[in-house]
Amino acid sequence: MSHSSSPERESGAVITEWRPEDPAFWEQRGQRVASRNLWISIPCLLLAFCVWMLFSAVAVNLPKVGFKFTTDQLFMLTALPALSGALLRVPYAFMVPLFGGRRWTAFSTGIMIIPCVWLGFAVQDITTPFSVFVTISLLCGFAGANFASSMANISFFFPKHKQGGALGLNGGLGNMGVSVMQLIAPLAISVSIFAVFGGSGVEQADGSHLFLQNAAWIWVPFLVIFTLAAWFGMNDLAASKASLREQLPVLKRAHLWIMALLYLATFGSFIGFSAGFAMLSKTQFPDVQILQFAFFGPFVGALARSTGGMISDRLGGTRVTLVNFVVMAIFCALLFLTLPVNGVGGNFSAFFAVFMVLFLTAGLGSASTFQMISMIFRKMTMERVKAQGGDEQQAMREAATDTAAALGFISAIGAIGGFFIPKAFGLSLELTGSPADAMKVFLVFYIACVFVTWLVYGRHSNKK
Repeated sequence: MSHSSSPERESGAVITEWRPEDPAFWEQRGQRVASRNLWISIPCLLLAFCVWMLFSAVAVNLPKVGFKFTTDQLFMLTALPALSGALLRVPYAFMVPLFGGRRWTAFSTGIMIIPCVWLGFAVQDITTPFSVFVTISLLCGFAGANFASSMANISFFFPKHKQGGALGLNGGLGNMGVSVMQLIAPLAISVSIFAVFGGSGVEQADGSHLFLQNAAWIWVPFLVIFTLAAWFGMNDLAASKASLREQLPVLKRAHLWIMALLYLATFGSFIGFSAGFAMLSKTQFPDVQILQFAFFGPFVGALARSTGGMISDRLGGTRVTLVNFVVMAIFCALLFLTLPVNGVGGNFSAFFAVFMVLFLTAGLGSASTFQMISMIFRKMTMERVKAQGGDEQQAMREAATDTAAALGFISAIGAIGGFFIPKAFGLSLELTGSPADAMKVFLVFYIACVFVTWLVYGRHSNKK
């Protein structure tokens, strides 16, 4: 019986029988299939984060190639992909049960080629209006939306006791795309890789040339490769099929909105700091070549997320999340001691070190909150279905659907932080000349999350 889906796999990549909670099925077949889908999903999601965060590396270099945009406009370009990505995550959250994980992953990876190609041409023409860059930055948001569908898809493949680790790897190594982009892009723009497609680069004061188009074009070959890998190597699960009507009731659950708040504080901080850190550092410490260091923060956060799921599976997501928020609040407060006052003083080394801890806790908290979501929604749905007279199989199917929908929708709320954090920095700098007021808001938010986590989850169970 466990082999009944083999012909389906060979002919259409559709698996009709999927029982990950059955130990025998998992050992004989499930683990192998789930692992293959996970390890194709990870590079697809990593590339999505590379494209999503393109403007965090491109915006800071636009003045160097002749564009006369204001600081506020540059912050806007780094923030807009997060805004569109957050909004698009809402429909993306429901796409896998509608179309299948294989089909949707291939499609959503392939369409990222469009903003990459367009941006590469746009940066070579200094008459390109700001409105065009706004449009391209909004299109980059499609890449950010991939996280919702990717995490929902992977949640269907793994049993509940392994979901924390699997989602942590998928999300964490996917998040690594931010640091990969911030590491590779500065190297790519220094070399004439795509000269055959036009563009001789812009000469800098030191005699070097800047090929800014390469920051976008460098990802195109990889996007093509992994679009094909997703189409030919991944699977659609018939068991994950569900109509939009079946998924929407999850929006009525109070826990969805509470966990969305906590995820906004963790992942929202990770993606918001990733988008705004380079520009913020440049305003506070203009003498520092920040692009040489910008990738470290996202790298630390992504690595923490990769391991955070497994830590949460072992220690409990609630416990890890609670401690994590306490540390976030403490280091957010310490950041005030590192900033220049009226352009004088400040300590970049301390500023950088404090931000590295914030990146680490943002990544770790992203994993622990996702582990909480999986456990909470699976338990709630199974109890509800059984109370209504449903059998074990029906309860497990509905639990998987509800969990996937919750993960996707909550990820949409969390992504809003990628818009508000850079905009908060930009507004605070415009009004006061310092990012301190923005950090005060973040500090109050982290403290509030400590109390929410404890009051709603920590008092009742330390293994949720």
